[in-house]
Amino acid sequence: MVATSATSSFFPLPSSSLDNPNGNKVTSTNFSGLNQAPSSGGRMKVKPNAQAPPKINGKRVSFPGSAAHIVKTTDNSHDVTQQHAPRTFINQLPDWSMLLAAITTVFLAAEKQWMMLESKPRRSDMIMENRFGLGRIVQDGLVFRQSFDIRSYEIGADRSASIETVMNHLQETALNHVKSAGLLGDGFGSTPEMVKKNLIWVVTRMQVVVDKYPTWGDVVEVDTWVSKSGKNGMRRDWLVRDCNTGEILTRASSVWVMMNKVTRRLSKLPEEVRGEIEPYFVNSDPILAEDSRKLTKLDDKTADYVRSGLTPRWSDLDVNQHVNNVKYIGWILESAPVEMMEKHKLKSMTLEYRRECGRDSVLQSLTAVSGCDVGNIGTAGEVECQHLLRLQDGAEVVKGRTVWSSKTPTWDTTS
Repeated sequence: MVATSATSSFFPLPSSSLDNPNGNKVTSTNFSGLNQAPSSGGRMKVKPNAQAPPKINGKRVSFPGSAAHIVKTTDNSHDVTQQHAPRTFINQLPDWSMLLAAITTVFLAAEKQWMMLESKPRRSDMIMENRFGLGRIVQDGLVFRQSFDIRSYEIGADRSASIETVMNHLQETALNHVKSAGLLGDGFGSTPEMVKKNLIWVVTRMQVVVDKYPTWGDVVEVDTWVSKSGKNGMRRDWLVRDCNTGEILTRASSVWVMMNKVTRRLSKLPEEVRGEIEPYFVNSDPILAEDSRKLTKLDDKTADYVRSGLTPRWSDLDVNQHVNNVKYIGWILESAPVEMMEKHKLKSMTLEYRRECGRDSVLQSLTAVSGCDVGNIGTAGEVECQHLLRLQDGAEVVKGRTVWSSKTPTWDTTS
């Protein structure tokens, strides 16, 4: 009864029945499509416009209550009653093969549309090319490439990226290069073998030439690779280009050696570590010719500008518990004359790192201007400066040389 009630809610059953002369009940339905007429054989004839039995799964079926369900034929000898399958909920479901075919057609059409969209050329402003990822390995697995957007907080008063921004991009690509190569251990750029031996990389020399600074909204592409430097060192070079024009913006070269993380002393390059990194060495000349000029030693008497009382903040320390290399550049420029920085831009820089400093260090920044009179520094075409960053006890931390060129005005500040 429950099944019958549930089924009848979807397929209502006929409300009455008819008795035939033999006492058997025949289900009542609409016989308008049938016209009984006498014939010599006593058979019922079907009009041409009679409704054909429905199909389920490709087969013709008849249900109780339909005109074709029970057909009584009479001849001179006997009566024959044609029996059909009983009416149920299952055998009245739609043709599933047709439904599956429709679904398949929809999916094939959607796939075709997607393939057509993928085959269309994309506009240059739609090409993201992993701009916000960790970059990728290119050129036979020896060069690492990464792109950066210049953010609003990375530009200075002249609306261009600061030298610290450029140096941060160089450092980021160096670390991601090691990570992408699968050599990043538990340290800051250290390989697994270096971690076992408590070794870390430290930079001893950095040389940078900036041809053009990017501005807010620009996208730069940084390439970096490593090469051998002496018996126990490694050289890392960088090339920075404008991502849209391909114009070279910055070239940089550096030399790195190993230091014991516990003793804080320089260490030789172990053979185990050499075996890890040598497969990634590029046999090429430095991207910059080495500036072999000796850096001038400054003191209180030879310096034109001195800034004292510089101390590291907690955020200035890296995971190796020493001051980040980029922070030293900011401290060096603390003693640079404001008149020069307003009218000039940093063109090149050579740094020699002598020792590290910790979070409790107090430093002093010294700058000496050469090539022009200090009083006329704002109108000079090109200015060269000597720099020294030292501890309070006089121990040298970083020595450097910078070259500054006159800025080219790009907008009218009087209007």
